[in-house]
Amino acid sequence: MAHQNIERIAISDLAPWARNARTHSRKQVRQIADSITRFGFTNPVLIDERRTILAGHGRVEAAKLLGFVEVPCLRIEHMSEDEKRAYVLADNKLALNAGWDEDLLAAELGALMSSDLDFDIGLTGFSIPEIDGIMAAVSPEEPGDPEDDVV
Repeated sequence: MAHQNIERIAISDLAPWARNARTHSRKQVRQIADSITRFGFTNPVLIDERRTILAGHGRVEAAKLLGFVEVPCLRIEHMSEDEKRAYVLADNKLALNAGWDEDLLAAELGALMSSDLDFDIGLTGFSIPEIDGIMAAVSPEEPGDPEDDVV
């Protein structure tokens, strides 16, 4: 595949995928906007040769919320219409099919919680009650090493 460059394209020149089955709540768009504000626009919008959005609808909505006029885009021009239709679904669904290593997740969240962060832990997408639940789920109910109880 040829080398592709990221282009900055005016949001007004982009068209949403007409049959996008993925929805974005106002709360989620705000979370994406907060992430962009803190970490930058780290993931370009994927568009086809007609500047139709294949992936990144939520990022575009967040960019609008932030008052951006343009967003970084990567053109994907090698797909048939059926491949585009399948890709739009796959891009959204495949990430949902992933799981979490609960112990590593708890360790990473715990490390962030114990750090003197100069940002809101909510930027991770996890709420404090969710974090508390994750931490409680992986910590032993009783102090001490469970191996000590083996007879």
